[in-house]
Amino acid sequence: MIQDFFRSFRLFSEQEIESFLPLFEVRKISKNDTFIQEGERCKEIAFIQSGIFRSYYISDEGKESTYCFRFPNDLMASYSSFISDTPSVETIQAISDADVLILKKTKIEELVQTHPNWMEFLKIIAEQEYLELEKRFFQLQRGNAKQRYVTLLENQSNYIQDIPLQYLASYLGITQRHLSRIRKEISF
Repeated sequence: MIQDFFRSFRLFSEQEIESFLPLFEVRKISKNDTFIQEGERCKEIAFIQSGIFRSYYISDEGKESTYCFRFPNDLMASYSSFISDTPSVETIQAISDADVLILKKTKIEELVQTHPNWMEFLKIIAEQEYLELEKRFFQLQRGNAKQRYVTLLENQSNYIQDIPLQYLASYLGITQRHLSRIRKEISF
């Protein structure tokens, strides 16, 4: 899976991909365990081989708000913490058992020095993160909950049934009751 992920960028030769794959560390993360906890500094990225993750923050009132899901074939990190070396403002939690491949920030820095295409790769990832953030912002500002749910269904229909209703409702900004009504209206 990860080889195909790197191939999709058309930046690295097969030899380059094979040379940096051993730098990834295999890690199992159990359901409900965290990849990173709010307040920790993010010093690694993860490539998700299996499992689903959610990113959430806790409001001043103590309420959890889920704002992002990550699925297999995604990279995952507390991105702002990773690039700024500041404490994370989010928690990333496994909502199913997961297998990930971990790459430490120190190894990425070495790869940037030894493989020039890594700088371009990191630029592309940063651009993708920005576009995803902008898309999410406009979804929340312009779309309604039903449109956001349909978009999630269209993009991740294989996994949506595995996401607990309370996390889906939080992500959509609605109650579980409202989510149940939307699900009844939509049949895929």
